[in-house]
Amino acid sequence: MTYPEFFKNIETIKLQDDLSLFLGAFEDGIIEFSYLDVVKTAGHSCPTVLGAYLMTLEALKALYPDDIAKRGEILVEFSERQSEGVAGVIANVITNITGACTNNGFKGIAGNFDRNYLLKFEQELNGASARFTRKDSKQSVDVIYNPSSIQFHPSMQALMQKCVQGNASSEERVEFGKLWQQRVEDISNNINDVIKIS
Repeated sequence: MTYPEFFKNIETIKLQDDLSLFLGAFEDGIIEFSYLDVVKTAGHSCPTVLGAYLMTLEALKALYPDDIAKRGEILVEFSERQSEGVAGVIANVITNITGACTNNGFKGIAGNFDRNYLLKFEQELNGASARFTRKDSKQSVDVIYNPSSIQFHPSMQALMQKCVQGNASSEERVEFGKLWQQRVEDISNNINDVIKIS
């Protein structure tokens, strides 16, 4: 499996999952996600998938500055409907990392490990892209993701149009993919410019 080298340079997200510990899936319930992991589950790498990953990374750092984040113990809220824009794509990435689900997740064992109703849409967030809240302390952080300051290559738009219309050569299709991933890499190298936490 071949993929862009910069995937490896993006910081991983480490969590502790009591369900994984209980069922013996991972030693001490420690799970580590990489950007490559979420790209595989999403099926592609784009500014939205990266943004969902980076929002989660930075939110969990803020919520758990001295401890490892607790998977399955984090509420995630969005202002949009699930079907609106890219909210569903972002939510899927965050679900994979945090375990938070709407009403289609693991229902628990003897009242423990329930993952349902930890993912909510159409909430009042005052302009934030997402809000992450710890179930234990009720501490929350609002995250804004805005990659608009990271411009794409001037020729990418024209190449994309040719690819979509079926008029691109094989070389142009490869070039478009490289330029697309170049912008994703540029975003990953400018986290402080695209992610704001409050």
